[in-house]
Amino acid sequence: MSEVTAIPSLDLKRYLGRWYEIARLPIKYEDEHSSDVTANYSLNSNGKIRVDNRCFDEHDKPSNAVGEAEPVDETNAKLTVNFLPAALRWIPFTNGDYWVLKLDPDYQIALVGTPDHKFLWVLARESSILEASLNEYLDEARRQGFDLSKLIWTPHTGREVSDTMLESG
Repeated sequence: MSEVTAIPSLDLKRYLGRWYEIARLPIKYEDEHSSDVTANYSLNSNGKIRVDNRCFDEHDKPSNAVGEAEPVDETNAKLTVNFLPAALRWIPFTNGDYWVLKLDPDYQIALVGTPDHKFLWVLARESSILEASLNEYLDEARRQGFDLSKLIWTPHTGREVSDTMLESG
């Protein structure tokens, strides 16, 4: 199996902001039928990255998961992320890998995966991308050894999960 390689360097400040999930490999924490999936990255006061993932689940209920990520080396392209409540993040072996594998120069499309080939996401600043661009990113995933046979395409309907929706839960 091919070795997974991250990009040589990532400008974290340019990477911050909203990303739309275009496609993913199955994740036990995310319903297979989730729609309108977004990831919002911002800087926490402690210098780590706040990760706020939002979606509508299979019952059309808004949900979110908030975690924290931090780079593991000076390239900033390999990060670990933890979605446990802040008081429990000290527990060993609860961090997940988040490696940026391909990124366009304008920081508009990203391919993110894990070094064990289990998880993969195609993310974009818009809720859809051109098929040619998508194919370029999927080709890179294949080149790095990812099996795309179970790839899930994320539907986007134009809705976004708001803070108000989550509060009224």
